[in-house]
Amino acid sequence: MHGLINKALQAFLTQTYGAALWRRVADDARLGFAGFEAMLTYDPVLTDRVLDAACRALGRDRDGLLEDMGTFLATSPALPGIRRLLRFCGATFEEFLLSLDDLPDRVQLAVPDLRLPTITVEDRGGAFFLVTCQPEWPGFAPVVLGLLRAIADDYGVLALLDPGGDGVIEVRLIDRRFADGRAFRLGAGSA
Repeated sequence: MHGLINKALQAFLTQTYGAALWRRVADDARLGFAGFEAMLTYDPVLTDRVLDAACRALGRDRDGLLEDMGTFLATSPALPGIRRLLRFCGATFEEFLLSLDDLPDRVQLAVPDLRLPTITVEDRGGAFFLVTCQPEWPGFAPVVLGLLRAIADDYGVLALLDPGGDGVIEVRLIDRRFADGRAFRLGAGSA
């Protein structure tokens, strides 16, 4: 597993629940080191052990924890580049959804050795979409679900998002102008 993914998991746990929890999780997962390095590659077993240890420590199920991580990735002030990368996908939430299939390629432009699972989006009409995350990484779909929830809020859209199983997320746009979205400009230094 790419170190950037593991480092993001560590940042989520540390910034959301505190450094003491991270140390406890790292010890329980038997990492043997204090934290992940972003540009190294780790055995996926380590990621699983960290997730299992975090779920035990927090009394949470894995999908719920990963969904919260996805929300964190899209909203954390400490990670503004992720929000910018996501917002480059479209001027509206609907455009964003329809360009999600390009997200793995866009990420790879920024980090050439990071290969995200394939995402496909199907417009079913009537403001109903199916987002499918291929199963290369177990747990990727809940992270994407959290990202989608956060980005819908970012655009000011009221949307119902339901995990449909097998990596499928059902998206129903209820109100495209539910609230004022967060400001976003393409220029450098803006967010």
